[in-house]
Amino acid sequence: METTTAVSAQTPEQTSDRASPAPAPAGRRSAWHFLWAGVFYAGLAVLFTWPLALHMSSQFVGQVGDNIYFIWLIEWARRALFQLHISPVFVPFLNYPQGWNLAFTEITPAQLAIAIPASLVGGAYFGYNFTLLASFVLSGLAMYIWIEHLTGSRGAALVAGTIFGFLPFRMSHFLIGHLNLTGTQWLPLFFMGLYDLLRPGRWTWKPVVLAGVSLGLVGLTSMYYLYMCILAAAVFVLAYLVQIRQRAAWVRGVWKNVLGFGAVAAPLVFVSILPFLQLSRSGAMTNRTVAYASMYSASPTDFLLPSTLHFLFGRWVGAHFDRSLWIEGTLYIGAVALVLGVIAFLRRRQTGNAILIWMLVGMAAFAFVMALGTNLHWLNQPVMVRVPAFLQRWVHRETAPIPLPSFAMFLYFPFFAKMRALMRFGLFVLVATSALAGLGAAWVLGRVRPARRALAAGLLVALVIFDFYPRPFATLSSVQPRPVDAWLAQQPGSGAVAQFPFSQEVDQVQTYYSQFYNKPFIGGFFAAFEPPQYSRIKPVLDGFPSPESAALLRQLGVAFVVVDSTGYPDFPAVRKQIEALGLVEKTVQANEVVYEWK
Repeated sequence: METTTAVSAQTPEQTSDRASPAPAPAGRRSAWHFLWAGVFYAGLAVLFTWPLALHMSSQFVGQVGDNIYFIWLIEWARRALFQLHISPVFVPFLNYPQGWNLAFTEITPAQLAIAIPASLVGGAYFGYNFTLLASFVLSGLAMYIWIEHLTGSRGAALVAGTIFGFLPFRMSHFLIGHLNLTGTQWLPLFFMGLYDLLRPGRWTWKPVVLAGVSLGLVGLTSMYYLYMCILAAAVFVLAYLVQIRQRAAWVRGVWKNVLGFGAVAAPLVFVSILPFLQLSRSGAMTNRTVAYASMYSASPTDFLLPSTLHFLFGRWVGAHFDRSLWIEGTLYIGAVALVLGVIAFLRRRQTGNAILIWMLVGMAAFAFVMALGTNLHWLNQPVMVRVPAFLQRWVHRETAPIPLPSFAMFLYFPFFAKMRALMRFGLFVLVATSALAGLGAAWVLGRVRPARRALAAGLLVALVIFDFYPRPFATLSSVQPRPVDAWLAQQPGSGAVAQFPFSQEVDQVQTYYSQFYNKPFIGGFFAAFEPPQYSRIKPVLDGFPSPESAALLRQLGVAFVVVDSTGYPDFPAVRKQIEALGLVEKTVQANEVVYEWK
């Protein structure tokens, strides 16, 4: 990356601390340390996720949940691209006969681009697990690259990369199987490129391309991350503009970089958002309610409490604090990261990165407030204040929540109300604090004798590992095809399958089962937003076995009705009702009873 001057006027950022290590000239710097950093993070990834490395092709960590959807998605994308030669965005065989647009949930093409080649080697399970492990390595390495670029300190970069790559936030989403949300590796590279393209007084293509491509990859990873990243980046840039003195000179020197960035980012971002825009225009993506969004509002304590997965403190934290939303609420900054970040802020003029530090602090503050959601919470509970007596007759309540800025944005800002978990803004607090910790580590290591810097850096890394290390994962899971799936696969014809009780239609595992019998399925989708067909048929099919449900099943083209006998308290009585509808029992496979029409 080119080293360029910010503006002609002197700023605090242009002063440097002589004790801090300076980067060597680009032509004389070896790239081997990046490889060794990647190897180190790979080892940590195996250690943090143990014993997953022993079961990469056959099992996944945690209980069955969202993970099985992403395993299905990897297999479906591979089949759609290489066998059916169709777009994987639309699945004609699920939510049949309407089909299922994957934009109802997240598609994460960037993660699939890593998973599909790996799946060709070891299957969908291997592709899924490999991508998860790769996200730890790539996230750590991305932060390492940024901090090494800023400070020239490989020790500080290693510390920052360890913090960001192994955040408890990432561990919680890894455990639940959020393949999309573990794809955090593009964020440090985006802010690295964005910061560098803002500073030069001339055209410089490297940061332009880096920022543009990285933002596109963010969009191709998660719509949540793209939306939040754009807002965080706006604050990041605004914090820069507030500090520089000669804005006219800045505009003259940077406008080409900004336009170039837009030209690079726009096509990728457009491709990433197009399926969601099309779905939104159809009216299928409805807004969330304020009450629903409030449930996923973070507490300030979420950023300070160690993860419930921690090997030493986790169970104590879970026993003494309400962590019922621990998956989304695991936003722990880390004690080491917090201390190093405070050091960076207090010594910002001596780091040579004072402007950047203010930008990171500004972005962290913004993201923190956004993560707190629509109203203030404390320890996972909404904070209520007493309404003055003279107002109670008008608001019809004695207490009321404390609204926050996200409440106004939820009501008036485009697409904001379509997000479910505002807590996820907390990731951008963690991006900022990880970078600040790297800058603080560089300042600290710059005051250590050169002969002892490696030892000091190793000690900081060890403290980070202690702060974040989870207990070994005791639960490994896998999903195998049911006997009924093998039976259905042998049946001729392409009639659709229905699964009852109807609540099972939208279980992620049913999506996975559908790939084995290779017939249309009227359910099988995993959606953040309900497809219109599902909303229409659910009230009727919830009443199965009723005459109305039987008529609707015929209308939908259902040939095979699969009934889980354990899903009904009095199945013998239900069996008689099913037979009265004109359905004939064809086979019983374990607890699954299959019916066809007479």
